[in-house]
Order: sequence, then C-alpha cells, then structure tokens
Amino acid sequence: MLSPLGLGCWQFSNGQGMVGKFWPVIGPHDVLQIVQTSLRGGINWFDTAEVYGKGQSEQMLAKALNDAGPLADSAHIATKWWPVLRTAKSIGNTIDERIRLLDNRTIHLHQVHQPYSLSSVASEMNEMAKLIKQGKIQNVGVSNFSAKSMREADRVLREHGLRLISNQVKYSLLDRRIEQNEILDTAKELGIAIIAYSPLEQGILSGKFHKNPALVQSITGPRKWTSTFRSAGLKKSQPLIKVLEELAHRYDASATQIALNWLIHAHGETVFAIPGASKVHHAEENVKAMRFSLTSSELQEIDAASKHVLAIN
Repeated sequence: MLSPLGLGCWQFSNGQGMVGKFWPVIGPHDVLQIVQTSLRGGINWFDTAEVYGKGQSEQMLAKALNDAGPLADSAHIATKWWPVLRTAKSIGNTIDERIRLLDNRTIHLHQVHQPYSLSSVASEMNEMAKLIKQGKIQNVGVSNFSAKSMREADRVLREHGLRLISNQVKYSLLDRRIEQNEILDTAKELGIAIIAYSPLEQGILSGKFHKNPALVQSITGPRKWTSTFRSAGLKKSQPLIKVLEELAHRYDASATQIALNWLIHAHGETVFAIPGASKVHHAEENVKAMRFSLTSSELQEIDAASKHVLAIN
C-alpha cells in the first residue's frame, strides 16, 4: 500500500538541464539524508523523471536508495518519459536508459510527462503496454492530461487488460483547476489516482514568506518572479495562511502540514501528493503531515478559506 505522500525528486536534478536550474544543487550526502528521513517517516514512494537534470535525479535517487540499504527494500519508484518533439516509439527506445540510471531498480510507475508529443495518446499507451508485457515497468500513468485524454488512455489500456493508474497534475489550496475542468471528477469515476505536484505552491503555503517577505529575494531560481511570490500575491493568500496557522497551533503542527493533510484527505483516497524536500527538515515536515487527520469541519473550514482567496463559488 502506497503512503498518501510520496517524495517529489525534481530538486535532485544536480543543477543540470533546463529544469534542473530551478533548484539549488543538493549533494549526494544531503540527498541520502532526505531519502532516509522520508523512508523512516513512512513515505514509501518517490517520483522522478527523465527530464529532471537529464537523468541526474533518477541516478541520485537510485544511489540514495541503494545507500539506504534494507530501509529502502519496499520503496516504489515512479518516473516519466519526456514526450515533446518525440514519437511514441521513443518510450521503448529510452526505457533501458531509465532502468540503467535507476540502477536496475523496479519502475513501479512509468508516466507520460506531458500531453504534447508527435504521436497520439493511443500510440503512447500501446507502447507503454508493451513495456509491461516485457516486464520493464509495472504500471502506466500520465501527467498534465485533460479529462478527455485520461479517458482515451484508460480505454486503450483496457484493450490490453490494463488500466490507467494515475494522472499527475498541479493541485493545491491555491490551484484548484482540476476541480472545475472535470479532471478530478473523471479520476474519481474511473478509479484513477490524482498525484498532486506543487502541493505547497513552491513553499508559499508554509506561510514563511508572509511572515518575512524579504525571504523572497533570497530564493534562487525563477520561482520568486511568479505572481504568488509578489507582494500582491502574498497579501491575497494571507487569509488562507491565517486559517492554516490557526489549525496548525491546534495540532501542534505547521501550516505546511495542515495544507498537505487537507490535500490527502479532502477527496477520500483519490489524491496523493508529492511535496519535494531540498533540506532534511523539509522531509521531516512532510512525514509529520501524515500523522494526524483533520476533522470534516476543519476540512470544510480550509476549503472555504481557499475558495474565498481564489474567488471560487
């Protein structure tokens, strides 16, 4: 059984490639400490991708899991194929490199990273099904797919006796588009898991930038230029942060933990989340979010505060 939180491993990109520059470089020792802290705290799966540092994230994750020894025996790995300017044939052509970089660890979930490729969804799913039959992957997922594309992916996989397992999408208390564009409803209907990435909006939901806006200037990478980090964005989300902090005091927790707890409990067992961790204390924060359950009235209170900030009726 998978833990409701996994660890997002984009930050293990080692500063390589276009997307790897989004995060500061994290050394192998720190990666190991983050992975071990996650495993000890009950997180048992890790989400990486081909495009994260051009395979650096996969390689660093595999090394950390190997170095963790028996602690990592039950660890599950999810990775992703990068489809842009490629055809579905690339899925089979690149899988051996995924396996090599992951040091022959089992790929429990292989995902199509984006809906943009030179092939159809059907072609992609047929190629994924081949990999399952060859024993190279265990399950198939997608990422950033629309409700319509989710249905098509699941339809094609059914022809092979398989099912679409997941759709990884952006979802947080400050980004609830999947509740309005049928993605969440379709996931619930078909029994597909939603894997929420950016569940803390790059750290905004921790509340630390509201307490000390000067911290924004110390951020490395492009995220500090996004609208949520500007003074107007911080002011807009302040009422939600206030509710999260009040509940955090009640649970001897943090705003981060309350936000994550809401995400994994607000929709039954449909939503999983993959917060990242660039420091050990981030991993400690993550695992503590799984150690309590908000009440239904508290979930509703957070829901209302979030909708008010987003002006959702």
